Amino acid sequence: MVLEVATLNVIPGKTGEFEASFKIAMGIISSMNGFLGLKLQRCYENSNRYILLVKWDTLEDHITGFRGSPEYQDWKKWLHQYYLPFPVVEHYSLVEEIPKKNQQ
Repeated sequence: MVLEVATLNVIPGKTGEFEASFKIAMGIISSMNGFLGLKLQRCYENSNRYILLVKWDTLEDHITGFRGSPEYQDWKKWLHQYYLPFPVVEHYSLVEEIPKKNQQ
């Protein structure tokens, strides 16, 4: 599993439009081969900043499969207009994880 991490700085005053467009764009990315799930979280300290966490089966599913697809052009159309500056996207592999123990 690969975790894609992107910090999204949205143009001030455009967060409502961005979130509405993101709901549409989720249908695009979720249909892609290798997509395992995503989270979009808004920053408390800076309400124009979001973090996007996308789980992919492989790095190639994101880089070649999604970014190289016609669907990515639709994703760009819906979302890229809101970013300033354009986000840096990085990919991570799991090193360690501690799951929360069940409470009884």
